Amino acid sequence: MIDLRSYVFLDSLQEQHAAFLGTVAKGFLPVGGQASLFIEVSPGIAINRLTDIAVKATSVTPGMQIVERLYGLLEIHHDEQAEVRRAGEAILQEIGKTEGDRIKPEILSSTVIRGLDDRQTQLINRTRHGHMIVAGQSLYILECQPAANAALAANEAEKAAHIKVLEIVTFGSFGRVYLAGADRDIDVALPAAERAIQGLSGRAAKT
Repeated sequence: MIDLRSYVFLDSLQEQHAAFLGTVAKGFLPVGGQASLFIEVSPGIAINRLTDIAVKATSVTPGMQIVERLYGLLEIHHDEQAEVRRAGEAILQEIGKTEGDRIKPEILSSTVIRGLDDRQTQLINRTRHGHMIVAGQSLYILECQPAANAALAANEAEKAAHIKVLEIVTFGSFGRVYLAGADRDIDVALPAAERAIQGLSGRAAKT
């Protein structure tokens, strides 16, 4: 029995998001403008079979396949949205689920830290895979569950504002997004990211 935790479709990967994936993905790397789908399941080991279903049924390209302690994550992409959607439908059919069977995502934390000190920016820059943050900029951090929904939050924030993508964590127990920029841009990115998460339907998480 495979539990569908996340089903996150991105209609157009933004340029920074696609470039960020190029620093963390170990599969075939996407480029800006491609459609992308993140699927997260439990048990994690099942993601291997679902990758097999997707690549045999369509011409999508897998960017990430991650099996961690509890969950498995698959990211696939293609130039054509219809091809990505078809791959997703093949996976859903295989596990007997619909898109609505995913867990409705929840925002656990949404925080802005303004005018960062350069000593704190150095800590952040040591662990980020995207842009660097510099002293005086503001930092936006979003934490959500299930984790894969962080991809949608980051993508929609980049669509809405001139921010810098520092880090996007889409696997594990919690998803996280770290963005940097001027106050005026962070103030636009925050509601865009929150709306993206809050706008997704789904079932209540098991307690």
